[in-house]
Amino acid sequence: MADHYSHADNYSNGSNGSTNLDALKNSKCSTTAPNTTTPATPIIMTLQIAETDRIPIDAASAYDAVTKGPVAQNVTDQGAKTVDEFSNLSASRRTPSTPAATGQPLTHYHSFFPELLSWNNPRASAIAYLSVVAGIFFVRYFDVLRLGFKLTWMVLGVTVAAEVAGKTILNQGLATQLRPRKYYTVSKETLDSAIGDVHQLVNFFVIEAQRVLFVENVYVSGLIALSAFFAYYLVKIVPYWGLALLSTTLAFLGPLVYKTNKEVIDAQIHRASEIISAQTAQLKTVAQQNTQKATQLTKQYVGEYTAKAQTLVGKATHASLHGEEHTNGHANTDANKSTLRDADFPPAPRADIKTELAAPIEPVVPVTVVPVTVKSGEQQPLLI
Repeated sequence: MADHYSHADNYSNGSNGSTNLDALKNSKCSTTAPNTTTPATPIIMTLQIAETDRIPIDAASAYDAVTKGPVAQNVTDQGAKTVDEFSNLSASRRTPSTPAATGQPLTHYHSFFPELLSWNNPRASAIAYLSVVAGIFFVRYFDVLRLGFKLTWMVLGVTVAAEVAGKTILNQGLATQLRPRKYYTVSKETLDSAIGDVHQLVNFFVIEAQRVLFVENVYVSGLIALSAFFAYYLVKIVPYWGLALLSTTLAFLGPLVYKTNKEVIDAQIHRASEIISAQTAQLKTVAQQNTQKATQLTKQYVGEYTAKAQTLVGKATHASLHGEEHTNGHANTDANKSTLRDADFPPAPRADIKTELAAPIEPVVPVTVVPVTVKSGEQQPLLI
C-alpha cells in the first residue's frame, strides 16, 4: 500500500511541481479504498485536463459576441430604419397637387415641412428637432464669429508650421505631401441644384406669408396672430434664444401631442364646436327677435311722428291762409267755396223788381288844359 502512494507521489512530482497541487492530488487519491487495486494515475490526469481547459475566452469570439449580439443587432436595425426614414422624408419633396387660392403652384417645401412636422418618420423628425435645439444652444453659448476666426488661424498656423518644418528638415513640406492632386470644385449641376433649393425655400416663406396675411386659412391665420400676440409680451421677459427654443418646441411637439392623443383632442374639439354652434344659434335668435322688436318700434314711432308732423303742417297752412285773407282784403275763391254755406246767404227775391228813379245825373264839365312853359333853371310845378 505504501508503494502505491509513493508511486503516485513520484508521478505527481514529475507532472507538476506545485506543492499545494500535490497535496490536493494526494488527498484525492487517499479517498481510494484500501482494498482497491485500481491505480490513481487516471484520476490525476483527469484533474490535469480540467485545469488545462480553463483557458481565457478567445478575442475573436469576444468580438463576435459584441458585434453579433442583441445590442449590436438592435443598433444596426435602428440605423437602417433611420436611413429609410430620411429617404422617405427626402422623397416627400414634391410640388403639391393642390395650388394656392390664386391658382399658382406651390413649392416642394410645402410638402416637405408638413411631412417633417407630422412625425410620420419619428426618427428623422426627432433628429431634426434635436439638431435645431443644439444649433440654438450653440449660437447662445458660443461666439460663432470669434470661433470661426479662431479655427481659421489655428488651422492655418498648423499647416504653415508643418510646411516650414518639412522644408527645413526634410527638404519637402508636409502640407505639400497632403495636397490633393486636383483641387475640389463644385460642379455646375450641384450649384444649380443648390440654387434651385434656395429659390424654392425663399418662395415658400414668401408665399406662406401672403397666404397668412390674406387669410387663405382662417385657423392658421388666427393661430399665428395669437402666437404673435403672446410673443409681443413674452419678448419683454424671455430672451430671443429662449423664444426661438419655445417656438421650435411648440412647432415640433405640438403635432406629436395631437397625433398621440388624436381621439381625445378630436372629441374635445367636437364638443367645443357644438357648444359654440349652440351659443351662436342662440345669439342669432335673440338678435333677430331684438331686431324685429326694434323695427316695429321704429315703424310705430315714425308713423306717430309723421302724423304729428302732418297735423302741424296743416295747421300752419290754415293759419297762413287766414292771415292772407285779413291782409289782402279778399278771400280765395276755392277757400270760400269750401267754407261758405247756402244758409249764410239771404234768399233770392221771387217778385218783380220795381225800378225807382234815381237822382238826376249832373253833366260833366269839360276841363281845358292850359300849357305852361318852363324856363331853363326853373322847376316844373307839381300837379295837384
